[in-house]
Amino acid sequence: MLWYWDGPALPHYRERLLPDGSMELVINLSEDEVRVYDRLDHRKFEKLRGATLVGPHSDFFVIDTAEQQNVMGVHFKPGGAFPFLPLPADELHGLHISLENVWGRWAGELRERLLEATALPDRFRILEAALLARIWRPLARHRAVAFALGQFHGGPKTRTVGDVTEQTGLSSRRFIELFRQQVGLTPKLFCRVRRFQRVVQRVPVAQEGGRRVDWSELALACGYFDQAHFIHDFRAISGLSPTAYAELRTGHTNHVPING
Repeated sequence: MLWYWDGPALPHYRERLLPDGSMELVINLSEDEVRVYDRLDHRKFEKLRGATLVGPHSDFFVIDTAEQQNVMGVHFKPGGAFPFLPLPADELHGLHISLENVWGRWAGELRERLLEATALPDRFRILEAALLARIWRPLARHRAVAFALGQFHGGPKTRTVGDVTEQTGLSSRRFIELFRQQVGLTPKLFCRVRRFQRVVQRVPVAQEGGRRVDWSELALACGYFDQAHFIHDFRAISGLSPTAYAELRTGHTNHVPING
Protein backbone atom coordinates (compact mmCIF):
# COMPACT_ATOMS: atom_id res chain seq x y z
CA MET A 1 0.00 0.00 0.00
CA LEU A 2 1.38 3.38 -1.04
CA TRP A 3 0.31 6.11 1.37
CA TYR A 4 0.64 9.83 2.02
CA TRP A 5 -0.08 11.98 5.07
CA ASP A 6 -0.15 15.77 5.42
CA GLY A 7 -1.61 17.07 8.66
CA PRO A 8 -1.15 19.30 11.69
CA ALA A 9 1.25 18.59 14.53
CA LEU A 10 -0.04 16.08 17.07
CA PRO A 11 -0.54 17.13 20.71
CA HIS A 12 2.05 14.60 21.93
CA TYR A 13 5.72 14.62 20.94
CA ARG A 14 6.38 10.90 20.68
CA GLU A 15 4.54 7.66 20.02
CA ARG A 16 5.24 4.00 20.49
CA LEU A 17 4.63 1.96 17.38
CA LEU A 18 3.43 -1.58 17.93
CA PRO A 19 4.66 -4.41 15.66
CA ASP A 20 2.45 -6.24 13.17
CA GLY A 21 5.00 -8.40 11.35
CA SER A 22 5.30 -6.11 8.32
CA MET A 23 7.90 -3.70 6.93
CA GLU A 24 7.59 -0.02 6.04
CA LEU A 25 9.36 2.47 3.80
CA VAL A 26 9.00 5.97 5.29
CA ILE A 27 9.99 9.20 3.51
CA ASN A 28 9.91 12.39 5.56
CA LEU A 29 9.10 15.26 3.20
CA SER A 30 9.39 17.97 5.86
CA GLU A 31 13.05 17.41 6.74
CA ASP A 32 15.76 15.04 5.61
CA GLU A 33 15.80 13.21 8.92
CA VAL A 34 14.06 10.43 10.84
CA ARG A 35 14.64 10.05 14.57
CA VAL A 36 14.31 6.72 16.40
CA TYR A 37 14.31 6.97 20.19
CA ASP A 38 15.77 4.78 22.90
CA ARG A 39 12.84 2.83 24.31
CA LEU A 40 13.90 3.38 27.92
CA ASP A 41 15.43 6.87 27.74
CA HIS A 42 13.63 9.17 25.32
CA ARG A 43 16.37 11.79 25.63
CA LYS A 44 18.52 9.52 23.47
CA PHE A 45 17.81 8.96 19.81
CA GLU A 46 19.38 7.89 16.52
CA LYS A 47 19.24 10.14 13.46
CA LEU A 48 18.68 8.58 10.05
CA ARG A 49 18.23 10.11 6.61
CA GLY A 50 14.76 11.21 5.55
CA ALA A 51 14.14 8.02 3.54
CA THR A 52 14.17 5.16 6.02
CA LEU A 53 13.37 1.46 5.86
CA VAL A 54 11.69 0.01 8.94
CA GLY A 55 12.48 -3.67 9.31
CA PRO A 56 10.06 -6.24 10.73
CA HIS A 57 9.73 -5.77 14.48
CA SER A 58 8.62 -8.14 17.21
CA ASP A 59 8.30 -5.45 19.89
CA PHE A 60 7.56 -1.73 20.02
CA PHE A 61 9.75 1.22 19.08
CA VAL A 62 9.45 4.97 19.68
CA ILE A 63 9.20 7.72 17.03
CA ASP A 64 8.99 11.50 16.90
CA THR A 65 5.51 12.71 15.94
CA ALA A 66 6.88 15.96 14.45
CA GLU A 67 8.07 13.84 11.53
CA GLN A 68 4.52 12.76 10.71
CA GLN A 69 3.30 16.14 9.47
CA ASN A 70 4.25 15.60 5.83
CA VAL A 71 5.31 12.06 5.04
CA MET A 72 4.70 9.31 2.53
CA GLY A 73 5.78 5.75 2.10
CA VAL A 74 5.03 2.13 1.36
CA HIS A 75 3.44 -0.39 3.69
CA PHE A 76 4.56 -3.87 2.68
CA LYS A 77 2.49 -6.87 3.64
CA PRO A 78 4.46 -9.55 5.53
CA GLY A 79 7.01 -10.94 3.09
CA GLY A 80 6.15 -8.25 0.55
CA ALA A 81 9.35 -6.22 0.89
CA PHE A 82 11.64 -9.17 0.15
CA PRO A 83 11.63 -8.82 -3.67
CA PHE A 84 12.89 -5.22 -3.35
CA LEU A 85 15.77 -6.02 -1.00
CA PRO A 86 19.30 -7.09 -1.96
CA LEU A 87 19.56 -8.91 1.38
CA PRO A 88 17.46 -11.38 3.40
CA ALA A 89 14.63 -9.68 5.33
CA ASP A 90 15.74 -11.18 8.65
CA GLU A 91 18.90 -9.07 8.56
CA LEU A 92 16.59 -6.08 9.15
CA HIS A 93 14.74 -7.62 12.10
CA GLY A 94 14.22 -4.96 14.77
CA LEU A 95 16.13 -2.30 12.79
CA HIS A 96 15.61 1.09 11.21
CA ILE A 97 18.05 1.76 8.39
CA SER A 98 18.58 4.67 6.01
CA LEU A 99 17.32 3.62 2.60
CA GLU A 100 20.61 4.67 1.01
CA ASN A 101 22.28 1.82 2.90
CA VAL A 102 20.07 -0.57 0.94
CA TRP A 103 19.53 1.19 -2.41
CA GLY A 104 22.57 3.46 -2.48
CA ARG A 105 22.68 7.13 -3.47
CA TRP A 106 19.56 6.64 -5.54
CA ALA A 107 17.48 6.76 -2.30
CA GLY A 108 18.30 10.44 -1.78
CA GLU A 109 17.45 11.16 -5.39
CA LEU A 110 14.04 9.57 -4.87
CA ARG A 111 13.26 11.93 -2.01
CA GLU A 112 14.34 14.93 -4.08
CA ARG A 113 12.12 13.88 -6.98
CA LEU A 114 9.16 13.51 -4.63
CA LEU A 115 9.77 17.03 -3.27
CA GLU A 116 9.97 18.46 -6.78
CA ALA A 117 6.61 16.94 -7.76
CA THR A 118 3.73 19.30 -6.93
CA ALA A 119 0.76 17.02 -7.61
CA LEU A 120 0.03 14.09 -5.31
CA PRO A 121 -0.74 11.64 -8.17
CA ASP A 122 2.69 12.45 -9.61
CA ARG A 123 4.31 11.62 -6.29
CA PHE A 124 2.59 8.25 -6.18
CA ARG A 125 3.69 7.50 -9.75
CA ILE A 126 7.29 8.40 -8.88
CA LEU A 127 7.25 6.15 -5.83
CA GLU A 128 5.66 3.26 -7.71
CA ALA A 129 8.17 3.56 -10.56
CA ALA A 130 11.00 3.58 -8.01
CA LEU A 131 9.80 0.30 -6.56
CA LEU A 132 9.42 -1.34 -9.95
CA ALA A 133 12.95 -0.27 -10.85
CA ARG A 134 14.35 -1.94 -7.73
CA ILE A 135 12.95 -5.45 -8.07
CA TRP A 136 15.70 -7.90 -7.19
CA ARG A 137 13.65 -11.12 -7.12
CA PRO A 138 10.34 -12.54 -8.37
CA LEU A 139 7.40 -10.73 -6.77
CA ALA A 140 5.67 -13.95 -5.75
CA ARG A 141 6.57 -15.40 -2.36
CA HIS A 142 7.79 -18.97 -2.11
CA ARG A 143 4.68 -21.18 -2.17
CA ALA A 144 5.39 -22.58 1.30
CA VAL A 145 5.76 -19.08 2.76
CA ALA A 146 2.60 -17.83 1.03
CA PHE A 147 0.67 -20.85 2.32
CA ALA A 148 1.97 -20.39 5.86
CA LEU A 149 1.13 -16.69 5.95
CA GLY A 150 -2.43 -17.51 4.93
CA GLN A 151 -2.68 -19.99 7.77
CA PHE A 152 -1.06 -17.74 10.37
CA HIS A 153 -3.28 -14.78 9.49
CA GLY A 154 -6.37 -16.75 10.38
CA GLY A 155 -8.10 -16.85 13.73
CA PRO A 156 -6.71 -18.18 17.02
CA LYS A 157 -7.73 -21.73 16.12
CA THR A 158 -5.29 -21.88 13.21
CA ARG A 159 -2.90 -24.80 13.16
CA THR A 160 0.44 -24.79 14.94
CA VAL A 161 3.73 -24.00 13.24
CA GLY A 162 4.50 -27.71 13.30
CA ASP A 163 1.23 -28.58 11.57
CA VAL A 164 1.78 -25.94 8.88
CA THR A 165 5.38 -27.02 8.34
CA GLU A 166 4.28 -30.59 7.78
CA GLN A 167 1.68 -29.40 5.28
CA THR A 168 4.33 -27.60 3.21
CA GLY A 169 6.27 -30.81 2.63
CA LEU A 170 9.53 -29.13 3.66
CA SER A 171 11.80 -30.01 6.53
CA SER A 172 11.35 -27.85 9.61
CA ARG A 173 14.81 -26.35 9.16
CA ARG A 174 14.25 -25.46 5.50
CA PHE A 175 10.80 -23.98 6.11
CA ILE A 176 12.02 -21.77 8.98
CA GLU A 177 14.96 -20.60 6.86
CA LEU A 178 12.73 -19.64 3.92
CA PHE A 179 10.14 -17.93 6.12
CA ARG A 180 12.77 -15.97 8.04
CA GLN A 181 14.53 -14.82 4.87
CA GLN A 182 11.34 -13.59 3.21
CA VAL A 183 9.26 -12.34 6.17
CA GLY A 184 12.06 -11.31 8.52
CA LEU A 185 10.81 -13.21 11.57
CA THR A 186 10.76 -16.89 12.45
CA PRO A 187 7.33 -18.53 12.05
CA LYS A 188 6.97 -18.81 15.83
CA LEU A 189 7.81 -15.14 16.41
CA PHE A 190 5.53 -14.04 13.59
CA CYS A 191 2.63 -16.00 15.10
CA ARG A 192 3.32 -14.38 18.46
CA VAL A 193 3.06 -10.90 16.90
CA ARG A 194 -0.11 -11.80 15.01
CA ARG A 195 -1.75 -13.15 18.17
CA PHE A 196 -0.91 -9.85 19.89
CA GLN A 197 -2.46 -7.98 16.94
CA ARG A 198 -5.68 -9.95 17.30
CA VAL A 199 -5.95 -8.55 20.81
CA VAL A 200 -5.27 -4.87 20.06
CA GLN A 201 -7.67 -4.92 17.13
CA ARG A 202 -10.46 -5.92 19.54
CA VAL A 203 -9.76 -3.31 22.22
CA PRO A 204 -12.32 -0.45 21.92
CA VAL A 205 -11.19 3.13 21.36
CA ALA A 206 -10.88 4.90 24.73
CA GLN A 207 -12.05 8.32 23.52
CA GLU A 208 -15.27 6.81 22.21
CA GLY A 209 -16.32 5.57 25.62
CA GLY A 210 -15.32 2.01 24.85
CA ARG A 211 -16.96 -0.79 26.79
CA ARG A 212 -15.24 -2.51 29.68
CA VAL A 213 -12.90 -5.24 28.45
CA ASP A 214 -13.09 -8.76 29.86
CA TRP A 215 -9.38 -9.51 29.55
CA SER A 216 -9.66 -13.19 30.50
CA GLU A 217 -12.26 -13.78 27.82
CA LEU A 218 -10.30 -11.79 25.25
CA ALA A 219 -7.07 -13.64 26.03
CA LEU A 220 -8.69 -17.04 25.52
CA ALA A 221 -10.49 -15.88 22.35
CA CYS A 222 -7.18 -14.77 20.84
CA GLY A 223 -5.32 -17.98 21.57
CA TYR A 224 -3.50 -17.41 24.88
CA PHE A 225 -3.21 -20.24 27.40
CA ASP A 226 -4.32 -18.13 30.35
CA GLN A 227 -4.44 -14.52 31.54
CA ALA A 228 -0.94 -14.60 33.09
CA HIS A 229 0.55 -15.74 29.79
CA PHE A 230 -1.42 -13.04 27.98
CA ILE A 231 -0.32 -10.19 30.29
CA HIS A 232 3.34 -11.24 30.16
CA ASP A 233 3.29 -11.42 26.35
CA PHE A 234 1.44 -8.13 25.98
CA ARG A 235 3.96 -6.29 28.18
CA ALA A 236 6.93 -7.85 26.41
CA ILE A 237 5.68 -6.72 22.99
CA SER A 238 4.13 -3.32 23.76
CA GLY A 239 5.90 -2.18 26.93
CA LEU A 240 2.44 -1.58 28.42
CA SER A 241 -0.08 -3.51 30.46
CA PRO A 242 -3.31 -4.33 28.62
CA THR A 243 -5.28 -1.86 30.77
CA ALA A 244 -2.73 0.92 30.16
CA TYR A 245 -3.00 0.31 26.42
CA ALA A 246 -6.80 0.41 26.58
CA GLU A 247 -6.68 3.84 28.26
CA LEU A 248 -4.46 5.18 25.45
CA ARG A 249 -6.04 3.36 22.50
CA THR A 250 -6.95 5.68 19.63
CA GLY A 251 -8.34 5.10 16.15
CA HIS A 252 -4.78 4.32 15.04
CA THR A 253 -4.39 0.92 16.66
CA ASN A 254 -0.60 0.63 16.52
CA HIS A 255 0.21 4.28 17.32
CA VAL A 256 0.18 4.82 21.08
CA PRO A 257 0.70 8.38 22.38
CA ILE A 258 3.50 8.95 24.88
CA ASN A 259 2.46 11.72 27.24
CA GLY A 260 5.30 13.41 29.06
